[in-house]
Amino acid sequence: MQDAAFSDEFCAFIQKMIPAVDAAEVLLAVYAQPDAWLHPADLARALRPAVSVTDAEAARYLEMFHSRGLLAIDPDNRYQYRPAFEILAGHVQTLAQAYKERPVTLIRMIYALRDLKIQSFADAFKLKGK
Repeated sequence: MQDAAFSDEFCAFIQKMIPAVDAAEVLLAVYAQPDAWLHPADLARALRPAVSVTDAEAARYLEMFHSRGLLAIDPDNRYQYRPAFEILAGHVQTLAQAYKERPVTLIRMIYALRDLKIQSFADAFKLKGK
């Protein structure tokens, strides 16, 4: 994987769609089973102990990904990977590749972009000098 894969568009995807490393791992677990319908508690249990995500956190992340067009949901509250747009599918594929080939770089990027988002929010409240 080249640094070019970490395009501005991909970084924007990460900043907007992936609030934490645990969220990325939840999404990638669903992505890895594209034909499966997964219940949040079952998914959280399957990820443990490698990923310390609670059932409630898994449910929250899955609902967030559903609301952002990455997952479908059925009447039994189970989720399936089904991106609404091709560009989203491409970014999730890049995420999976980065997680496999350059996990440390990806994790650093997730935290850096999250911190940048927090700093930008905080800066909005700073009073500007005259």
